[in-house]
Amino acid sequence: MRNFEDTYQHKGLRKKLIDVLRTKGIISELVLEAMYNVPRHFFLDSAFDKIAYEDRAFPIGADQTISQPYTVAYQTQLLNVHRSDKILEIGTGSAYQASILAEMGVWVYTIERQRKLYDDNKIFLFKCKYPNIKFFYGDGFEGLPTYAPFNKILITAAAPLVPPKLVQQLKTGGIMVLPVIEKDKQRMLRITKKEDGNYNEEWFDYFSFVPMLEGKNG
Repeated sequence: MRNFEDTYQHKGLRKKLIDVLRTKGIISELVLEAMYNVPRHFFLDSAFDKIAYEDRAFPIGADQTISQPYTVAYQTQLLNVHRSDKILEIGTGSAYQASILAEMGVWVYTIERQRKLYDDNKIFLFKCKYPNIKFFYGDGFEGLPTYAPFNKILITAAAPLVPPKLVQQLKTGGIMVLPVIEKDKQRMLRITKKEDGNYNEEWFDYFSFVPMLEGKNG
């Protein structure tokens, strides 16, 4: 069961979390405001209620996790989000990251390959707050060509390479942020698509994500 009561205590814990994110280098006020406005404990079982605002990942079922808040903020900051952006997210998970983006006023198209998580999100009450999130069950490597092109693409699992079909679905000048597997590590990459279809690369810090897998599971 989830706790959908947002108390003064929860808000106080969120404020402390925002302070932690600031000390770790998150400077975007838009990102920090969204992180404060979205109650993270709504996305976790009530058993995690007292620790939901610790800066760490937690299990959500189907061998998946809700990402560490710092990781969510870091990726979102790299995306350079603008209101009315059309964003493709690969890996819905708990829908926490999608909700952060939606809180920032963008259109979110999010794909989940785990049937259980996709079904859970269909009946997740909090998602009703964000009609600007569209949920899909499918293979993230394939993207959503019917809805392309996208201003931004965010991948929340470690990819073995930059998925070529997703690059095709990115607008010229668009940004994709993803962790890429480098031997036994995962490094954050931001690409910006050029007019000729190729892209510029910018490499950032190392992180730990579940692997990005092909196909659907369910």
